[in-house]
Parts: sequence; structure tokens; C-alpha cells
Amino acid sequence: MGNEKRGWIRIVEAFVSILLIAGAVLVLMNEGYIAKTDISQKVYDAELSILRDIELDETLRTEVLELEDSILPLELSDSEFPLSVKTRIADRKPNYINCNAFICRLEDPCEFMQDFEDDLYVQAVGITANLQIYNPRQIKLFCWTD
Repeated sequence: MGNEKRGWIRIVEAFVSILLIAGAVLVLMNEGYIAKTDISQKVYDAELSILRDIELDETLRTEVLELEDSILPLELSDSEFPLSVKTRIADRKPNYINCNAFICRLEDPCEFMQDFEDDLYVQAVGITANLQIYNPRQIKLFCWTD
């Protein structure tokens, strides 16, 4: 009877040892993941805030809607890009991200032709009309971290 108890104790000891080793391995594997913070939601929230601000400002909406089709798409660095929209993006953009913006016709794809090794966060908003003008446009904001 004493030998049977010793056998069960060894089985329990082996099981506990396996659990301890597995726990240590999991902690070591997750160490790199825990150290890296995920800021994607913060970036998306910042982008949406900027775009919503432009979308709801009647003056900025009018400037976007008055752009001629012949000059579209416009990139943020283009001289024809509305200065007040450019300023609003620069003022509202958090320091931890870099952004580029495009204004395109609503039915056209606004593409950012630059390669990125890290994540690229993209949000868009449609600016369709005000009381005087129906000239659908979209503003697409491309942001990335340093």
C-alpha cells in the first residue's frame, strides 16, 4: 500500500513539473508580444476625428466640393490642395503619426503609391453635397507611425 501512494505522488509531481515548464515557456513566448503596444485603435480614432471635423465644417466642405474634376486626385503636398483643409489636418494630427491625404472623386480609387514596411492605417469620408453644390468627393487619410 505504501508503494502505491508513492506512485501517485510521483505522477502528481511529474504533472506539476510539466505545468510549471509549460507556464514558463508560455511566459517567455509572450514576452515580446506584451512589450509591443498596439496603437492601431488610437490611430484610427485620430483619423476619424480629423475626417469628421472636416466633414462637419461647412467652409471646409465647400472648399472640397468646389474643386474641379480636372485637377483630381489631389495629394496633400499639391499646391491646389485646399490650404484650410491641409491646415486642419496638420493641426489635428497627433505627433506620433505621419499622414498623407488625398481628395478624389467619390467613384475613383484614392491610391497611395508608396511602400511601407510597417502598418498603414487608412480611413475615408465622403463629402457629397451642401445646399448649393452636388459634386461628390472623398477625402482619404493615410497614416503611419515612425
